[in-house]
Amino acid sequence: MKRSTPNPALDRLEALVGEWELEASVGGQTIRGARTKFEWLEGGAFLVQHTDAEPDESAPAEWVANAPFPVVTIIGLDDSAETFSMLYADGRGVFRVYEMTLGGGVWKIWRDAPGFFQRFTATFSDDGRTITGSWEGSRDGSEWEHDFGLTYRKVS
Repeated sequence: MKRSTPNPALDRLEALVGEWELEASVGGQTIRGARTKFEWLEGGAFLVQHTDAEPDESAPAEWVANAPFPVVTIIGLDDSAETFSMLYADGRGVFRVYEMTLGGGVWKIWRDAPGFFQRFTATFSDDGRTITGSWEGSRDGSEWEHDFGLTYRKVS
């Protein structure tokens, strides 16, 4: 859907638009079977992401038991600060609000919630068809632990 009221800051999100295959890397094991799609909503006022998966049989039991699918996010812009917010909801009944930046080939998502800080940092390949990153978590916001790696490969 084409944006009816363009804002140049929203152009940065265009790098995400399309369908992607996802791979997660957990404990040295690659887990496949997820797909995500980013598309404009409400004439380009928001970018919505739908992610779902059928984890492959080799996925660790803990991963399958805690899999969040399906996942929906809605990304919006605060035009006065030119910053993005991401509303997140998943199949486990988890609802979160993240802050986000996207530019210069780097995508960052984070939340500073006492007791459960999270952050994601990823980079785009030169052709924009692969995004490679990882999620980290922290109890105190200062000491971070790797949670899992995530690779997006564009399929359309």
